[in-house]
Amino acid sequence: MFWDEISAYQWHAAENAAPKIGLRLAGIEFREQPYDYERAFMQLPPEPRRVLMVLTSPVFAVPNRARLPEFALRRGMASIYSVRQYVDVGGLMSYGASFTAMYRRAAEIVDRVARGAKPADLPIEQPTTFEFVANLKTARALGLTIPPTLLAHADVVIE
Repeated sequence: MFWDEISAYQWHAAENAAPKIGLRLAGIEFREQPYDYERAFMQLPPEPRRVLMVLTSPVFAVPNRARLPEFALRRGMASIYSVRQYVDVGGLMSYGASFTAMYRRAAEIVDRVARGAKPADLPIEQPTTFEFVANLKTARALGLTIPPTLLAHADVVIE
């Protein structure tokens, strides 16, 4: 797993949960920008590196949205993200809060404030819409078959 200071709480949650479901994790913390993925990859144990999971951080997303999926694909690694934008550019799959739904909800809240609602009176909200996106082109490039039962749950399938 790639993580940084912004996503540290996600790393610690995954690190605590992994043994309970029989997973072994290797984490690489990034501290200095620009993040050097090649050097970080060489720090991982030499045992099989099958999946790259990138935790949620704007530092990963903004400058590296296309670099990370390409990095994983070059190494034959499945890549999993929490936002679909990585899958749109070659990541294998994502599951996370729908930015589109959050932006719509934000627009509704702005409208309420514009109509006179006091911001302090509006509740703090958690995301309520999540999406699962799978990229079949990337799966084929990795020699993977995504089971039809899993694809049936996908909100978006990129062919």
